[in-house]
Amino acid sequence: MWDLRSDTVTRPTQKMRDAMARAEVGDDVFGDDPTVQRLEETMARVFGKEAAVFVPSGTMGNLVAVGVHCEVRGSEYICGDLSHVVQYEQGGLATLMGAHPRQLTTDADGTIDVKAIEGAIRADDQHFPRTTVVCLENTHNKKGGKVLPLAYVDQVGALCAKHSIALHVDGARIWNAAAKLGVPPARCVAAADSVSVCLSKGLGAPVGSVIVGAEAFISKCRRLRKACGGGMRQAGTLAAAALAAYEEIGPNIARDHATAASLARAIRQLEHYDVRIEPETNIFFVDLNVGAFPELNVKDVVQALRAFKIVAIPWVGDSLRVVTHHDVPEAATREIAEGFRAVALSLTGR
Repeated sequence: MWDLRSDTVTRPTQKMRDAMARAEVGDDVFGDDPTVQRLEETMARVFGKEAAVFVPSGTMGNLVAVGVHCEVRGSEYICGDLSHVVQYEQGGLATLMGAHPRQLTTDADGTIDVKAIEGAIRADDQHFPRTTVVCLENTHNKKGGKVLPLAYVDQVGALCAKHSIALHVDGARIWNAAAKLGVPPARCVAAADSVSVCLSKGLGAPVGSVIVGAEAFISKCRRLRKACGGGMRQAGTLAAAALAAYEEIGPNIARDHATAASLARAIRQLEHYDVRIEPETNIFFVDLNVGAFPELNVKDVVQALRAFKIVAIPWVGDSLRVVTHHDVPEAATREIAEGFRAVALSLTGR
């Protein structure tokens, strides 16, 4: 089975399972799980920040981190209108944290215009929410895994510092961004005050994310994590798997990008489909050529692909999303492309 729905679907490797079985654990809510501590210390160091806290999911990572930045209810965060934090997190920051989203247009490359950001920062006026943080997403999911340029993130960070507000990076796929740019992860977020780093996407760990930032900030995050139900007990088993994933999968993430590029090229050669853009990282979108083949319907294609042991999800309009990961080797691209071809022929008869 080739599961292309997301890089969250990976299965833990034997090294991860072995690490979980051997993990030294304690009660993390009491602060005495040594493996969780080692994970947090490692991630803080890797991302060049003072401290880190382990959370169950990336959604909770964003909820807690931005919630702390917006700890005065009625505060506001600036983000792109296609960002994960407003598209796919159930409005949690508004409903649970009382934080107002100021949504700006997301450009094709996943950035938000810097002048637009500065223009959206509210003055200290009783009529308005107080702007306290800007949120960027790297890589950008809805824009097909686009990587934010280093200079752009630095520029937004400088703007935030100028206005005494914070910069938060939703780093669900920050590992992919660093691999694409050929820089250490810390360089990607040098200008950020906080980062939510997913461990279960590019790295393929079974569960979890970390929030990294300044020590005082992380202390507040740890407290809010508890209120959100994110305090875990013998979480060292999960932390051990994440550490093993970092060591085993982390150095090889660029392979997923190569697989995505190979698969996109193979599918682009099929007349029934088109690939809008060359993938930068491990995400791309396949458009159905409904102009030439009006019989094609994305839901039918997705359903028919299962007969060829290919799993994908419908995306916007007549398209579907493809995400590569360490469970999809580059050697599988020919088989997957052949499955796409066979499905198109079966649905169109030509």
